[in-house]
Amino acid sequence: MFRPKVPTMPHPTGPVAPPAVVEPTTITPGTPAPPPAPGTAVPPRPAVRLTPGTALALVGGGTAVVLVVGAVLVSMLLAVALTATSVAVCAVVIRSVLTRR
Repeated sequence: MFRPKVPTMPHPTGPVAPPAVVEPTTITPGTPAPPPAPGTAVPPRPAVRLTPGTALALVGGGTAVVLVVGAVLVSMLLAVALTATSVAVCAVVIRSVLTRR
């Protein structure tokens, strides 16, 4: 009853096709590719220039990101603190109830 039963491999039912014969292929040398034609050189990308407006936008965007991330982290810390406080209050109440008995 408690011995595992190992299943047997099922045998194929119906006609079984014989294995296909693979014939070797010959490799014929092809014509070599022509050398690449000299093309025009791509000009280098221009350097990024920061105008006072774009610098101000970057500073404002960075400040906004820092404030949002800070607000999220502070709210998570507050949630953890409130949870810990409520667990501590529950522990004190349960302890006082058990000691009165």
